[in-house]
Amino acid sequence: MTSQVSSPADEANDADEAVVGDQHARQPGEEAGASGVSEDAGVKEVRRLDRVIIRFAGDSGDGMQLTGDRFTSETASFGNDLSTLPNFPAEIRAPAGTLPGVSSFQLHFADHDILTPGDAPNVLVAMNPAALKANIGDVPRGAEIIVNTDEFTKRPMAKVGYQVSPLEDGSLDGYQIHPVPLTTLTIEALKEFGLSRKVAERSKNMFALGLLSWMYHRPTEGTEKFLRTKFAKKPQIAEANVAAFRAGWNFGETTEDFAVSYEVEPATSAFPAGTYRNISGNLALSYGLIAASQQADLPLYLGSYPITPASDILHELSRHKNFGVRTFQAEDEIAAIGAALGAAFGGSLAVTTTSGPGVALKAETIGLAVSLELPLLVVAIQRGGPSTGLPTKTEQADLLQAMFGRNGESPVPVIAPRTPADCFDAAMEAARIAVTYRTPVFLLSDGYLANGSEPWRVPELDELPDLRVQFATGPNHQLADGTDVFWPYKRDPQTLARPWAVPGTPGLEHRIGGIEKQDGTGNISYDPANHDFMVRTRQAKIDGIEVPDLDVDDPTGEARTLVLGWGSTYGPITAAVRRLRKDSVTIAQAHLRHINPFPRNLGEVLARYDKVVVPEMNLGQLATLLRAKYLVDAHSYNQVNGMPFKAEQLATALKEAINV
Repeated sequence: MTSQVSSPADEANDADEAVVGDQHARQPGEEAGASGVSEDAGVKEVRRLDRVIIRFAGDSGDGMQLTGDRFTSETASFGNDLSTLPNFPAEIRAPAGTLPGVSSFQLHFADHDILTPGDAPNVLVAMNPAALKANIGDVPRGAEIIVNTDEFTKRPMAKVGYQVSPLEDGSLDGYQIHPVPLTTLTIEALKEFGLSRKVAERSKNMFALGLLSWMYHRPTEGTEKFLRTKFAKKPQIAEANVAAFRAGWNFGETTEDFAVSYEVEPATSAFPAGTYRNISGNLALSYGLIAASQQADLPLYLGSYPITPASDILHELSRHKNFGVRTFQAEDEIAAIGAALGAAFGGSLAVTTTSGPGVALKAETIGLAVSLELPLLVVAIQRGGPSTGLPTKTEQADLLQAMFGRNGESPVPVIAPRTPADCFDAAMEAARIAVTYRTPVFLLSDGYLANGSEPWRVPELDELPDLRVQFATGPNHQLADGTDVFWPYKRDPQTLARPWAVPGTPGLEHRIGGIEKQDGTGNISYDPANHDFMVRTRQAKIDGIEVPDLDVDDPTGEARTLVLGWGSTYGPITAAVRRLRKDSVTIAQAHLRHINPFPRNLGEVLARYDKVVVPEMNLGQLATLLRAKYLVDAHSYNQVNGMPFKAEQLATALKEAINV
């Protein structure tokens, strides 16, 4: 859904990620904008908040991802800034009621600019004992916990090691507990539909969604429309879900246990004017690829094999045949990239999508694309490894694989988006490099960006770059005897790109294959001097790619420590830097989009600071590259637990690094 925002953006709120404490305990009039309690009997208090972090948690069959997604969509349409963190097990259906089977969805929304899904939830919705036990460690004292009491029976509690109900043993006394029999109330609300108990209780997530929508004054029309569309072929189920949703809303309105509801105003000052929608990283990336193909006036071809967390791109692009998009689900990763490279040879904007294990399988064909010097986008959505690893968790550990994971000297440009919405622009940039320089390009996203979401301003057409290319149309070289011929490896003197000759063009027939080519003619060559020249030329082409200089955020110009990140660490790093500056700590920040080649000014930037700290969700891969190329003592701060950094965690680590 979209919302119109007409106010110009103010500067980002420096207190964005600051710990607010027990914001639900604010008293009326305590701060500007707080609303008072109505003196009319029966009218509930409404308190105004600047931000809220909610986590929905339940069994993997409880629909927590759908619940979170719907709450997010309505929040986006309302105009709040937001950031989300879906977290779910790798198994299609993990054992019900167990800790490994817990699925959660965290949403941070605010009336100002925010950057992360938040460190800790203010509200936890726990659908069963496993959800409570798996998430209680993240919930700060004083937070609200809504518990489905129907599930706190002997057997479900025993599955997760509860001998006594935590709702009765005093272990939750430090929290604001709201015991709600969600299952019973849902079944009661759906009696008129004649559904079996098993079918009716599946709608308890919609009851919970209705309750939370009442608590935070979320719009409801969009969710009701969504449910009727989703279950259009089963109208009884559609209306049952709508009824459960409304029952949850009405329960919040009438029950005495929820005496307060909350308002979070739209973040009108956080965004430039425009039309906005909520968007996930994979969806933004898909739209970026479509936009790039339109701006390049090339058909888009995707050769892909399903793999978590990249599969959504295949699913999305398959819906857009009206834009000339062709999607091919191959039998394996090798076939997928082979088909994509063939499409590139045929004149398409060719893409293959995968994750870490698939990158390994595609390595030989990526090397072939380097040798053939054809444009090909390799979209790698990183996840935890090695091997199958953690398919549904995030990591940044494929950087060195993207840089060097091929035989021979086979350089490939590498770029990385920083936020879910930025995936759109990163896809456009990857396409620009690929078609301009005739090279495969790695686009490194990750599971955190792919599944997370945030508001995205839909760009105007005249804001998009012109990516049109000229195919070779005739001879480009004259032999000594005056004969005009086509040389497939005669290069553009500025970009070192070879001509892009579409098969079937008269007079442009040429040989392709994996064996080394002779400079110019493209004939097979085993000549040592020619191989040396071709290797160095391919490297020079990548080194010569024009990328923007690195921007450094150093407001005072007096910082002696630089924190440098890449990819999805942008949000946590920026939030941590804001916290430190709020506490009068002087620190500079920069973030890399282009990792190969690095920005021209990176060496000069690094030399300006006494300390360089590099937070990464790996064991120090970017830091290794920086040390090797620039001989700087880059300090790594690393995490490989499948989850993104928390702002407070990074702020503490950076402060310690400054003080060492």
